[in-house]
Amino acid sequence: MPSRPDRDQELLAALRERLPTAAEALTSTYGDRAYRLAVRITGNVQDAEEVVQDAFWSVVRKIDTFRGDSALGSWVYRIVSNAAYEKVRQRPHLFLEIPIDELLPPFDEDGRHASALTDWSARLDDPAVQTELRAVLSSAVSALPAHYRAVTVLYDVEGLPMAEVADVLGITVPAAKTRAHRARLFLRQRLSMFMTGSEASAEALAQEQYVPASTSRGGRQ
Repeated sequence: MPSRPDRDQELLAALRERLPTAAEALTSTYGDRAYRLAVRITGNVQDAEEVVQDAFWSVVRKIDTFRGDSALGSWVYRIVSNAAYEKVRQRPHLFLEIPIDELLPPFDEDGRHASALTDWSARLDDPAVQTELRAVLSSAVSALPAHYRAVTVLYDVEGLPMAEVADVLGITVPAAKTRAHRARLFLRQRLSMFMTGSEASAEALAQEQYVPASTSRGGRQ
């Protein structure tokens, strides 16, 4: 069965031919994306930098083992994610993972949300909210277990098809979809908590700033 066309044919050719510019081209093409994946899995900037460096060195050395069954990018991501998971396994006491079931919103026996969902989408256009929201979202992603973060980065950030995400992580497509869905539930829960809290703060501030007319006139006759 012939391999599918790869958008990285020029990069692949440079790597196979051991061109002096190949490593630089690899870093230019996948450096930022590989780092985003590595830092999300490891949760540590220094470890992520080491992971990417080691992974790219592996890509260069092992390029002849790449058979073209998947896209070059997927192969690169797989090497990066494996290296990142290895970093996590080396320090289990420093990187304790919380079971995802403890992070998800509660559901009733029929599988529906046990508490009402608040629609705060209309407030997302507020610039003041957007800045804080990005910080909350980043923190929420970091709170996910490593294997859920990996799916989130590959699918929602990098835009890989779910089949490629599954291939990169060495899991089935249904498993990848489940992780993506559960991760989104958790992220929505965290964002809802933030938005609900910001709404309450805004209401409290408005009440403090409101001074009834009778009070503002004080003792004036």
